[in-house]
Amino acid sequence: MDAVVYRTYGERPTVEDVAEPACPADGVVVQVTATGVCRSDWHAWQGHDPVPLPMVPGHELAGTVAEVGPQVRGWSVGDRVTVPFVVACGRCAWCAAGEHQVCPDQQQPGFTYAGSWAERVAVPAADTNLVRVPDELDLAAAAALGCRFATSYRALRAHGDLRAGQHLAVHGCGGVGLSAVMIGVALGASVVATDLDPAAREAARALGAEVVDPAAVPVADAVRGLTGGGAHVSIDAVGSPTTAAASVRSLRRRGRHVQVGLLLGEHAAPPLPMDVVVAQELAVLGSHGMSAAEYPAMLDLVTAGTLDPAALVTRRIGLAEAPDALAALGTPGAAGPGITVILPGGVPGAV
Repeated sequence: MDAVVYRTYGERPTVEDVAEPACPADGVVVQVTATGVCRSDWHAWQGHDPVPLPMVPGHELAGTVAEVGPQVRGWSVGDRVTVPFVVACGRCAWCAAGEHQVCPDQQQPGFTYAGSWAERVAVPAADTNLVRVPDELDLAAAAALGCRFATSYRALRAHGDLRAGQHLAVHGCGGVGLSAVMIGVALGASVVATDLDPAAREAARALGAEVVDPAAVPVADAVRGLTGGGAHVSIDAVGSPTTAAASVRSLRRRGRHVQVGLLLGEHAAPPLPMDVVVAQELAVLGSHGMSAAEYPAMLDLVTAGTLDPAALVTRRIGLAEAPDALAALGTPGAAGPGITVILPGGVPGAV
């Protein structure tokens, strides 16, 4: 099958003919219809989040079940599916408690084993990890759910406890940030969003957010001014010391900061204004994806039309274009606003 492969950190990936994945006894092989281009893929490619080499990137995916292992009970060939980027073991104490997203024995396609920038990908522990995609949802849109959209949803609902009438600040308007804007607006919050890229800010504005240009004004001051004293919930959707600190400082007293953007390498231990955290009783929370068991409530909102992840998919490309799309994630604004998805079977209508 065709797959995108990199063999050295930072070296341009290539499209190669590779062996198809073996089907796990407790898992399935998925024929990939669509797979997202996420900044986490870029971090792995750069060596910020070390992975075994060579590696096929890709951890956001949707497609159809092509092969089923003998231990699988709930799935059949032809089922339309997606999967969280955390592929849980289904056996440990955390999995038994429903906390699949922090499973200590987790796997992640594109990080611990060959990922979804390929025609097919394996998914272990299928009865724990697979999510059925409603017929109403386009598989390209479903591909965005496994990381950015679902992560934002859980960050705001489970950790941020965001409610109607509250204020939400979103720092960074890439795929995670725009998902957070959409979800925040749908939940009835007033949203303020910020990003260095004017196109990203305009995308956030189109989804219903007020926007702040961080090059023009101090972000935290602007957010506090627009929200009458600070946001109830603030999310760092970038992952940098600057945006993490600005997110904390954007909060009102007893507000909740949720860290979603990855802080890796030299940025893994950023200085945060802990004096403000203590004095104002702020909560500092991390969020790492969402388990398959939590998807139905989110998908109910999607099928009802309350949430529209398809609106965030702004570009569809083939495997041949994937290496350039990956490299573009290293330059702010170069990838364009919204979410890019790869269609391994080819882009309809492309010559």
